[in-house]
Amino acid sequence: MIAVPKAAIDLAKRFEGFHRVPKHDPGRAHPYICPAGYWTIGYGHVCTPDHPPITEAEAEAYLAQDLQIALAATLRYCPLLAAEPEGRLAAIVDFTFNLGAGRLQTSTLRRRINQRDWQAAAHELRRWVYGGGKVLSGLVARRSAEAAWLLNA
Repeated sequence: MIAVPKAAIDLAKRFEGFHRVPKHDPGRAHPYICPAGYWTIGYGHVCTPDHPPITEAEAEAYLAQDLQIALAATLRYCPLLAAEPEGRLAAIVDFTFNLGAGRLQTSTLRRRINQRDWQAAAHELRRWVYGGGKVLSGLVARRSAEAAWLLNA
């Protein structure tokens, strides 16, 4: 079994962060609505609005589970990544974690990866920067970081 690449964990933490720690309840994250309109907690874990607050350790556990799911989906749709440098796998695991397996499954990005056309795949990654119909600067930065891992692997 392939382990989640450390770079994927680092990317997810860098762009998700441990959000919504109010002053009256330090050390715990509370549910919030992400820019895409989903209830989220901790490091980008999708939840319900009434989810109880969690500690950073609980957020880490959710992230580990979520990244395992993203890894499995990434390898299901792009199996050749198992034999590529870890950075390439990390970039696409982060993409899948952020946007979901369905987006990877139906994307031109997937086709470019499976063709081993890394330049075109990096171009496709940089197109996924919209949230709520608007270009989000955080997604621009995230896709740029993923593209760099994909190309520099």
